[in-house]
Amino acid sequence: MALSTDRPHDAGPATPAELDLADQLGHQLVRFIRLINKVKSQHAKQGPDGIERAAYAILFSLIHDGPQRTSKLAEALHSEISTISRQSSSLVQHGLVERQSDPEDGRACLLAPTAEGHRVFEENRKQRNLWLAGVLADWPEEDRQTLNRLFDRLNSDMELHTPQIADEPAQAQAKGEHTA
Repeated sequence: MALSTDRPHDAGPATPAELDLADQLGHQLVRFIRLINKVKSQHAKQGPDGIERAAYAILFSLIHDGPQRTSKLAEALHSEISTISRQSSSLVQHGLVERQSDPEDGRACLLAPTAEGHRVFEENRKQRNLWLAGVLADWPEEDRQTLNRLFDRLNSDMELHTPQIADEPAQAQAKGEHTA
């Protein structure tokens, strides 16, 4: 993945100290992603409700962005339509997602979360939050708040410096939506 090296116009070139700190942060981010992936892989490939973990991205997207066509989900999740179709079919079979006719085109259908889909999503969110609370249990409250503030700032700045995704979160925030 090619990353933009654009810096604010008034920032000038990166100093050796800035580059060193960026290298340290890059190392910690890679370590963080590897740990998150390891934690996820320690859980069964199938969730407790029999659904592939990867299908939760579809459920998340439908809950946060509303009913969508398979093609829009594939684009948003950077996945193949066939993969989204297979995973969404599993979600439909488990009663977490339903197919609805598209009001703009009666020949097409939209995928939408069901009440059970919302319940399962919230239960998974609760389990994740309990795990994170346990990880941070020994941290002082101020450190936990600082971590949240800095993660939010890092994510926002990454969105601003990545043009193809910059509009998505800004639009969601403008609509008053929240992420997982």
